[in-house]
This record gives sequence, structure tokens and C-alpha cells, in this order.
Amino acid sequence: MRSYASLQLLSVFSLLLFVTCDPFARDEVWALTTFKEAIYEDPHMVLSSWNALDADPCGWSGISCSFAGDHVVKINITGYSLRGFLAPELGQIKFLQQLILHGNNLIGIIPKELGMLKYLQVLDLGANQLTGPIPPEIANLISVIKINLQSNGLTGSLPPELGNLKSLQELRLDRNRLQGSVPASSSSDFTSSAYGMYASNTNLTGLCQASELKVADFSYNFFTGSIPKCLGYLPSTSFQGNCLQNKDLRQRSSSLCDHAPPARTPQTTNPKQQPAEDLSNQHRRASKPAWLLALEIVTGTMVGCLFLIAFITALQRCKDKSSLIIPWKKSSSQKDHVTVYIDSEMLKDVVRFSRMELEVACEDFSNIIGSSPDSLVYKGTVKGGPEIAVISLCIKEEHWTGYLELYFQREVADLARLNNENAGKLLGYCSESTPFTRMLVFEYASNGTLYEHLHYGEGCQLSWTRRMKIIIGIARGLKYFHAELDPPFTISELNSSSVYLTEDFSPKLVDFESWKSILARSEKNSGSIGGQGAICVLPNSLEGHHLDVQGNIYAFGVLLLEIISGRPPHCKDKGRLVDWVRNLLLLTFTDFHYR
Repeated sequence: MRSYASLQLLSVFSLLLFVTCDPFARDEVWALTTFKEAIYEDPHMVLSSWNALDADPCGWSGISCSFAGDHVVKINITGYSLRGFLAPELGQIKFLQQLILHGNNLIGIIPKELGMLKYLQVLDLGANQLTGPIPPEIANLISVIKINLQSNGLTGSLPPELGNLKSLQELRLDRNRLQGSVPASSSSDFTSSAYGMYASNTNLTGLCQASELKVADFSYNFFTGSIPKCLGYLPSTSFQGNCLQNKDLRQRSSSLCDHAPPARTPQTTNPKQQPAEDLSNQHRRASKPAWLLALEIVTGTMVGCLFLIAFITALQRCKDKSSLIIPWKKSSSQKDHVTVYIDSEMLKDVVRFSRMELEVACEDFSNIIGSSPDSLVYKGTVKGGPEIAVISLCIKEEHWTGYLELYFQREVADLARLNNENAGKLLGYCSESTPFTRMLVFEYASNGTLYEHLHYGEGCQLSWTRRMKIIIGIARGLKYFHAELDPPFTISELNSSSVYLTEDFSPKLVDFESWKSILARSEKNSGSIGGQGAICVLPNSLEGHHLDVQGNIYAFGVLLLEIISGRPPHCKDKGRLVDWVRNLLLLTFTDFHYR
């Protein structure tokens, strides 16, 4: 009997142990893997240990868990050059206390879902390439102590709701493109000493309400107006480089301030302030007869039902179409889709062509001058305009996601800022859904690529004078990309196929291969545009994508060897050009030494 009681006690203990030892929160694992999917460049392989099949992420790089090991409390991935987007699903990591992604290349917007992190104390997204406004939902981070959003491309006005963060001690917003005034309060620029009667009004917002704020930096934005009196304790350098009225500070020139885009401020209405006409209408409605009121109810119900049916039908059609919605692989308990914000301001200054215009210009897309597994290149002539080269991305609509669309917009905006005689000029783009189309329109260089002249054409066409002219032109173009642009621009695959020649053999650098990192991810495609079927080809995996300035400089050195020697960078039967030159130099040095 005693042994039976002991067995029962052991069973109860085991049951309690089983109940209390729950597995790691699935929502948090799913949110982390979704964030990894939104990162399309990880040069240091910092996310390689993030295995979706591993139910316990506590051993993943950059992840710290609670003492009990059941929740993620810290994400710290600093300075690893991650390129991608901030997944909204990060807001599902409910017990997260620190989100530190400083010094990467993150693009896109700050998801408003981050405002759901009630326990977050540190939000550091500084030194990235984030755009768009600061979401007001950030003011829901009731535990936050430090917010660092410096050195990004954030636009719009500063949400006054940030003043509701009672624990906020450090706020760094310098080196962005924020506009409007620095919000002091919703009603006036008050200080507690002069207008203490407003201190008890809980409806007030603005940074004057942030009583614990000790460090703040608003420098090098486009803020206007004057410095709030309640922030007078901050050093003057915290407000320099703006468009403020203070004459004793170092502010931007009036020309820069005049060209700053207008700040967007949400329009709000006070429900308590109703016109007199509305009040009179309410009085009239109250005096209507019963039969008329019943008729209005019946009619309203019918109209509401028709509207509901139309809405459900439209929603069903939208589900059948592939739009800016990302299908993620999730469990049945998760939502089927995640919508991604698209920045409508990013391409406002870039010409947008219709598909019909390009179809007419390119003779019904029959004039193909180049191809690769990722794209087709057409030649055409715009009516009354120049000759054009149109690049059409080869991707199915069902594979196009919101992240790809945002990346497409980012790349178009990046190419549109190039303005140099040795850079291929982007004339515009085409983006349509029926039929699905994503195209880039460049100015056409009539003499083909440098690769074709070196390895297919007659070598006599490229005299040493012309080769020197091409080399100098490429060097000037790279100097413009690397030293004169901010941020610098790099060619993803700098080689002789990315150098196009005009009629007078002036080089034009065109970045056609930048799409491979997002369209193919880990694919290793061979060949280059216009170079299919050759014995000596240029594998993409030869030197990898040249994603930085140093990589472009190395590729320029290889390109110099190719121009001087006339040999391709890589041949199946002769090997790599760099190895051939190295061996040749060793033999020359050895022969000279023995002499």
C-alpha cells in the first residue's frame, strides 16, 4: 500500500514537471526565423546558426534568453553589414528587453509592430539605411530607456507621442531627414515653471512631458521653428545642422531648407468640437416619425448587406491575385500573410514608363540584345527621344513579394541618383501588375560591351589609345561612385560585361547584375549578359559579388589585366587570369634573379 502511494506521488510529480516544462515559445522562434528570411545579404554569416528546425534559439548567435531559458530577452547584432528589412513579426517577441541592430545596412521602414514590445528597454537601429516616418506606435514602449535611430534616412515629422515615454532617458535622432518642429507639447511650448497649470493635463503630449530625458540629439535634420524652452538644458550641438530660427547655432543654408520636402503631419479632429449644423441635424433626427425611422433602418440594413457582400467579393478577388503580400511558411496557428509597407515617396522623382510605351519602343519586345537567367535586355527607340536599353526582370508574379518590391524601389532610386558621364543613365522604370512587369530603362550605348570588343570583335578596333581612354573613363566613374556620392555606390559585378561603350568608345558603367543577390539568393549562375555560349565565360562565383568599395577596386585591377592582356578573367582550359599573371611575374622575377 505504501509503495502504491509512493507510485501515485511520483506520477503526480512527473505530471507537474511535464506541465511546467513547456517548450520554448513558438511565436518567438517563428518571429526570429521570419526576420532571418527578410535578410537577403549576410556577408559574415552571423545568421548561419539560426536554424528554424531548432526549437531552442538560446544558442543562436546574437540571441540572449531569460534565466529560465524560456524567452528571448535580447537581440544584439551590431556591425555585421546585414542587408534586408525589419520584419514586423519582431513585435511578437513579447518579453524582448533589448533590440540592438546598430551598424548594419537595413532598409525599408520601422514597423509599427515594434510598439507591442512592452518590456523593451533599448531600441538601437542607428547607422542603417531605414526610411519613412517614425511610427507613433513607438510611444507604446512604456519601459524603454534608450532609443537610437541616428544616421538613417528617416523622414516626416517627429511624433509628439514620444513625450509619453516616462522612462526615456536617451533619444538620438541625429543625421536623418526629419522635418517640422521639435514637439514640445500639444498646446504650447510650456515649461513647468511658467505654465505649471498644464502639468496635470494628461492629454498633453510632446517632449516636455518626458521628465527623465537626459540625453537627446536632433542635429543634422530639417527641423524648423525654435528650440523648446523645456529642452534648453541640452547642449547647443544637439540642435545644429537644422533649419531652426536660432541665429547663434550652426544651421543649414536657406537654399537647403527651402528644398526640403514638406513634413507630413497626421490630421486629427477633436470629436468634442462639432459644428452647430450637426447639433441641429441631430435635433431634427430625434423628431422624425416612427414609420420614417423604421423605413430608414430597413433601407440602411439592405444597403449595409449589399456593401458587405461587395466587400467580401472584392476581398476574395484580392486573395486570388499576387500583390504586395508576402506568403510566409507558418504553422496553422499563424496568419497566412503579412503585408509590407511600400514607400510611395521613394520614386516620386523618377520617370515611370507604361508597358505599352516600352512595347512600342522595343518593337513588341522582339529586339533582344542580351539575356541572362535573371533578365532580358531589349533595344528600342522612344518616339522623339533617344535609343534605350530596357531590362526586364525574369520572375513570376507568384514569387514576387513585398520585400522584393521594396528592394526594387530602393535599387531604382539608387540608380536614379547617378549623374556622371561615365555612368549608365537611368531614364526611368516600368512597374505594372497586368501583365506583371518590372523593367528598368537605360540610355543605350551603341557600341556594345567591352567584353564583346575584347573577346569577340576585331582586336584592331581597340588601339592602345582607345584602351587607355577606356581605362581612364572607368577610373573616373569609380571615383565618382566611391568618393563623390554619399552614401557611396558600388557595382555588384564590375567586369568587362558591365562596361558599355559609346560611338566614340567612352565607357559607361552599368549595374545590370544587382538583382541576382535578391532574385537568386544562393544560386550560382554562369555567364554574363551578351556572353552566352562562349568557351571562356565569367562565373558569378569567381570572385563573388563586389558589394563594397574594396571589392570594386580589386575588380578594377582584374579589369586592367583583361584590357592589357586581352585574356578573359577565367577560361575553362586556361584557368584564372590572376593566377596566370602571378605565375608570369614569378617566372620573370626568377629569370631576372638568376641573370
